[in-house]
Order: sequence, then C-alpha cells, then structure tokens
Amino acid sequence: MIVITAPTGNIGHQVVDHVLAAGEPVRVIARDPARLPADVRERVEVVQGSHGDARVVAQAFDGADAVFWLLPSDPRAADVDESFVGFTRPAAEAMRGLGVERVVDVSALGRGTPQAGRAGHVTASLAMDDLIAGTGVAFRALTAAGFMDNVLRQLRTIKEQGLFFDVIPPDRELRVVATRDIAAVAARLLLDTTWTGQEEIPLLGPENLSYNDIAAVISDVLGTSVQYEQIPAQALTERLTARGMSGAMVQSMLDMLAAKESGLDDAIVRTPRHVIDTPTTFRQWCEEVLKPAVHATGRQP
Repeated sequence: MIVITAPTGNIGHQVVDHVLAAGEPVRVIARDPARLPADVRERVEVVQGSHGDARVVAQAFDGADAVFWLLPSDPRAADVDESFVGFTRPAAEAMRGLGVERVVDVSALGRGTPQAGRAGHVTASLAMDDLIAGTGVAFRALTAAGFMDNVLRQLRTIKEQGLFFDVIPPDRELRVVATRDIAAVAARLLLDTTWTGQEEIPLLGPENLSYNDIAAVISDVLGTSVQYEQIPAQALTERLTARGMSGAMVQSMLDMLAAKESGLDDAIVRTPRHVIDTPTTFRQWCEEVLKPAVHATGRQP
C-alpha cells in the first residue's frame, strides 16, 4: 500500500496519476475528498482529514509500505517552524510506530550552505527532513529548486499587463524545475521496493535561467512582449500581506528569497543524472503548460 498526502495539489495529483498507472494500491489523505477527480476516487482508498492530525495519519499509515509526504502550504501560520516541523511531528511518530518502510518527501536545496541557517521556508523544510530521518525509516528527500509552475501564480498580470514580478535581480541566474518532473521522480521511488538508507535527491532542472531569460522565453512562446520587473521587498510584503499571509510567513518568504539570491541553491554541480531526472526545459514547460493556461483564461496577453 502506498499512501499519498496532498493528492489534490499540484505535485500530489501527478504522483497519484503515476502510481495508479502502475497498478499499485493507493491510499490518499484528503481534507475534501470531493476535490478528487471522480475516476481517482473510484480507484483509491480515501482517509478524510488533515495529514497533520495524529488520528488521521495513524489510520492512513496502518499497513502502509511507502508514504509520499508533501507539506501543505499554510500562509497564515503564526510560526514557520511550527508549520513545517510541528505539522509533521504526528506523522513522524506514526511512521515510527506503524513500521512504514519507505518515505519520500518534497523538500528544498541548500543543506550545508552558509545560507541554510537563515533561509525561512527552506530552513524549516530541512528541519522537517531531519525529523523524518530521525524515525529511522528509509528516506528520500527530493530537494527541489524553485518551481517553474510558480509562474502560474502571476498568470493574470502576465495576461493583462505583460509583466511578472519578484524581488530577485533580473540577471541573477537560478535553478528551476517542473513539478511534473518532481512527481515522476517521487512516483518512481514510491514504486521501487529495493532502496534503503537515507539520501537527498537534488532536483535541479536542466538549465539555469535569470528572470530576464524567463521573460524572453515566455514572450517568444506566447508571441507577445512579457517583461520582468524587480520590486522592493516592501512591495512584496504589502502584496503578500494583502493576500492574508501572516507576518511570520512573509518574513520567512523574504528570508528564503534573499538566501537564494546569495547562493542557497548553487552548491550542487549539475550532472547528466540531474538532467535525466528533471528533463523539462522552461521553454517546453511554457509551450505545454503556460500557453494552454493563458488560452484557457481567455485571449492571450
């Protein structure tokens, strides 16, 4: 039995699809089972509730061979460490107590770098990994670069204004990875019963891109001018606060972005193995994901 958390999320639903396609029995934890596609609900066992709830994970992990652990975003959390480590603690206890054999989670790059100790969400994510590893379970932490799919959060401004925004300098190259590649690696590990031990699997994407590079690719694929605009941290703070994000989580986000700008994600040298694991280029992602999303929301920008 393979247990998948966050099965309706951007990564989780893709993991579910991969594992079901392989014919393996799947159990999912879902707050709202109605959000699962009807064909998926018919093929999985559903445990309703939050995977931060001790009773829910105890039920879901009973008899599980492998678990896919994906932390849900909580932008209103009062404390970033509690939102990562505190949320995960009941699951870690259930993993240990119920004899779960293998766990795969989605985490972040940066362990061992000077920036890792003050990198907001990333620092908390690495502490979450340590908690899971401390159970003694066979463990693979998928330490991912920034998601290409985050561009979709600014679909409206791209569509209506030909702009997207962040605080990172426009010429600072970053690693970016498609969530579909993350899901494919996760599913492969969940389906493989042979691995043991504990290890981080860096997911870097096939190329480094600056925001100017990203804007140029988007413009070319959409056939219209799209530009990147760097905004000050205060402007981002105001935007995130207006959306309901707590002060603690806003600061955590700013700390993470500052750490990325100063080299948090750069320590690992990309190898051919990394490209094989995460082959989707940003241009390919734009053609196959972003462009259809723009069309689906009406006229192109």
